[in-house]
Amino acid sequence: MASCEGKRVWPELIGYDGEVAAARIERENPLVNAIVLLEGTPVTRDFRCDRVWVWVDREGKVVRAPQIT
Repeated sequence: MASCEGKRVWPELIGYDGEVAAARIERENPLVNAIVLLEGTPVTRDFRCDRVWVWVDREGKVVRAPQIT
């Protein structure tokens, strides 16, 4: 991750609405695309500096710290 630019992790967003969190992530680091996903959804395991998974529960609340993945 050392080669990724800008903010890389957002622990302060745990508990936030996922869509609100995604918008804030993209505002704070315009180089990333924040993608909201239901916890447990299968995802690709490759690493990309331009992607942040925003994991949410069934109520749409962020359940873990979003980070560049």
